Amino acid sequence: MYLIVGLGNPGTKYEKTRHNVGFDTIDVLADRMDIRVNKKEKQALTGSGYINGQKVMLVKPLTFMNLSGSSVRDLVSWYKVDPTWELIVLSDDVSLSPGHIRIRKKGSAGGHNGLKDIIGKLGTDQFIRVRIGVGKKPAEWDMADYVLSRFSDQDRKDVEQAFLDAADAVSLIVADQMEEAMNRFNKKESKKKETLQKEEPAALDQGK
Repeated sequence: MYLIVGLGNPGTKYEKTRHNVGFDTIDVLADRMDIRVNKKEKQALTGSGYINGQKVMLVKPLTFMNLSGSSVRDLVSWYKVDPTWELIVLSDDVSLSPGHIRIRKKGSAGGHNGLKDIIGKLGTDQFIRVRIGVGKKPAEWDMADYVLSRFSDQDRKDVEQAFLDAADAVSLIVADQMEEAMNRFNKKESKKKETLQKEEPAALDQGK
C-alpha cells in the first residue's frame, strides 16, 4: 500500500495558503478517485482507495506543519509501509515558481520544516517527494509570513494546474513509472530556466 501524504496546516485559517498546497493536491486526488479523506487516525485525516490498481491511503496530517513527522511515522509503522518506495510526500517549495513541480526519489529537507520533521522521525531521507512550486519569497518578507500567505489570482491559477500535474505524477509513480513521471514533469521548470538564461543577455544588450 502506498501512503500519499500531503503536508499543510489544519483549519480554515490556513486554507489556500502557500504552505497548504500538499493538502490541496490531496483534495484533487480524492475528487479524482472518489476517495473520502475523513477518517481520523494517527493524528491525521485519511482515506483509502485505489489508483491505477494500487491500494493507496491519502493522508492529511493534523499535527501542523512542523510536527508532520509524528503522524507519518505512526502511519508508516502501523501499516508496515516501506518508506523508500511506498511513501510519497507532497509539499510546497519556494525555490520553484507557481505552476511547476519537481519529483525526487530522496533528498534533504531543503529548509522545509515539515520534511525536516519527517526525515527526523523516520530516521531516513529515502522517500519520494513531489514538490509544488509556490514562488520565491520577496526579500522584504519573513519566510513564515510568506508561506502562510495566499497567492495572487494569476499565481493561484498557475498553482492549481500544478495540483493536477502533481496528481498525474502520483498516478504514474504508483504504477511503477517513476522515471516517466520525472521525465515528464521535471523538464518543465528546466525548460523555463533555459529560456530565461537565453533571454537575459539580450535584455542586457538592449539596456546598453
